Amino acid sequence: MEYGICPLSMVPVHQSADDTSGWITQLLYGEVFKIPETRKHWSRIRTPSDQCEGWVRNPQIFRLDPSEYEALCTPEGIRIASDLISHICTQEGLLMPIPVGSSVHTTTALSHTHEGSVFLPESGKDSLIDTALIYLNSPEVKGGRSPFGIDADGLSQMVYRTVGVMLNRKAPEQASQGSPLSFIEESEPGDLAFFDGPDGVINHVGLIMRDNYIIHCDGKVRIDRLDHTGIFNTEKRTYTHPLRVIVKVL
Repeated sequence: MEYGICPLSMVPVHQSADDTSGWITQLLYGEVFKIPETRKHWSRIRTPSDQCEGWVRNPQIFRLDPSEYEALCTPEGIRIASDLISHICTQEGLLMPIPVGSSVHTTTALSHTHEGSVFLPESGKDSLIDTALIYLNSPEVKGGRSPFGIDADGLSQMVYRTVGVMLNRKAPEQASQGSPLSFIEESEPGDLAFFDGPDGVINHVGLIMRDNYIIHCDGKVRIDRLDHTGIFNTEKRTYTHPLRVIVKVL
């Protein structure tokens, strides 16, 4: 088994070893991964936190030895960049912008230094909505995990990551990672609401806010109304996502 780290601001993880294939997810700076398979131009990678797997172009990978990888995978000392944009200083003294959510405890493996602020995991559930609001108006991009393109599952995953909770990549899997609630009235800000697609399978997620609002990604990261029926889009004046279940993770 080989191991690697993302040395760039953002790297797409493709469904197949082909530039034209869709994105499964996106690696942000400093994230580490396993490399089960390597080809001439592409490598199949697997992220340890959520077991998400796909293909990355080889020039976008920095290889690690097993001991480096294991040291960087320990939960102690994890630091996540909290500025919308901060900077990495390379060994050559060059600056590279990185987005909020990047892993900056891994900079030493790349001989980099981070210039910016980090989230405090001990801030807990009270900080979740403030963090989600950083992404407000970010465009929807399937497979994205940054403020320059994100999807609904990526939003919930990245927000919870800042308090040390690693959610799975896709909404149906995230729905099984907490305790279901019977009524919206039992929920607190930061709890997750999941919604059904046309086939009756969960395909959407958002973070519950106060006063029956929800922040989620639909075209862009936006705030809409939430009730027992589902999400009421305040611009279209119609329900867009039927409510399936509310889950308390923290």
